[in-house]
Amino acid sequence: MKDISDIPALMGGMGKAARVAAAKLAFATAERKHAALIAAADAVWARRAEIVAANAKDLDYGRDKGLSPAMMDRLMLDEDRIRGIVDGLRAVAEQRDPVGEVIAEWDRPTGLHIQRVRTPLGVVGVIYESRPNVTADAGALCLKSGNAVILRGGSESFHSSRAIHDCLVEGLRAAALPETAIQLVPTRDRAAVAEMLRMVEHIDVIVPRGGKGLVGLVQKEARVPVFAHLEGICHIYVDKDADPEKARKVVLNAKTRRTGICGSAECLLVHKDIAAGLGQQIVDDLKAAGVEVRAEGLNGNKPAQADDFGREFLDMIIAAKVVEDIDGAIAHIRHYGSSHTEAILTENDAAAGRFFQRLDSAILMRNASTQFADGGEFGMGAEIGIATGKMHARGPVGAEQLTSFKYLVTGDGTVRA
Repeated sequence: MKDISDIPALMGGMGKAARVAAAKLAFATAERKHAALIAAADAVWARRAEIVAANAKDLDYGRDKGLSPAMMDRLMLDEDRIRGIVDGLRAVAEQRDPVGEVIAEWDRPTGLHIQRVRTPLGVVGVIYESRPNVTADAGALCLKSGNAVILRGGSESFHSSRAIHDCLVEGLRAAALPETAIQLVPTRDRAAVAEMLRMVEHIDVIVPRGGKGLVGLVQKEARVPVFAHLEGICHIYVDKDADPEKARKVVLNAKTRRTGICGSAECLLVHKDIAAGLGQQIVDDLKAAGVEVRAEGLNGNKPAQADDFGREFLDMIIAAKVVEDIDGAIAHIRHYGSSHTEAILTENDAAAGRFFQRLDSAILMRNASTQFADGGEFGMGAEIGIATGKMHARGPVGAEQLTSFKYLVTGDGTVRA
């Protein structure tokens, strides 16, 4: 490998290697990819003590940087979370292989038979922060969908990501697939990110996974197409016809299960008819759990300020507001939302239908915690991120969303008149 100080040469070499690997992965058998993922899962579990030791170095680095408790939680790996990584790799392995799937087919009066079939995108670049499990998720999904991938993990998760990446390479080697199919940028130097964003000849799409600063930078600077995901400003609306027991349980989970993930609820909206009763009860539940509630029209810890709405706290903080009715909730979400995930708590079918029809976020939920905004929970095995744009991929991006399509046209000596 080129000297690590020569970032353009380093990244150019990785890009060329990825392009070669992608050409081979495009026709790799489903069995070979399955074998690589199972071998990688076995390696992660066998080397879990090594991964935890590497993660300890990252946690020390994070503490020295003054990361918030929520960010430290995103960074931390223990045996249970490593088991989750293993389960995710195995789940992706068992998913249906999307490559070569016939999406549609038809015959033309000219005698042509036409098929639209799934094909890999080619080379995917993933730029992410903090969460080392993304190394496994992104590597697995790209492999499953026949794509080579260049991973650039956050400086905080540098050692953990390397340890997990070593396991993925071990899986590739065991299945006799190109080891350069999954590459990890071996430097914390931010110049590597800038290079990736310009590598139009080597990378087909960039997936940013992190905070607003990272994603905004990628969208602003990238010359390579980007799967958009700016922020997870998730709203949860408690309708006047909500079931009290369900509502209290769901809101508490949506905010407190893990505050540092993009599916964490950041704003609570309450119908005015139940504000003094169920609405206040939910706010009190949140406060009792240690959440700082910044409220308008409810008795929170402190009054909400204008900039508390439309804000991704990623912490034990939530904005709360009383709205006139469901249309008031919809209007608020349209104004302040990030098109990620919104939930309505109601037993009224008409209200749920109105909420689903009149909002266009990537994920809309009824009577369920926004913490379910996750590819693994959607049955995809894992996700490479949540896309909030409307071009190509949307919602949890799994293996299927990492494919494009091509047309296969068959004739029989057919000529055009």
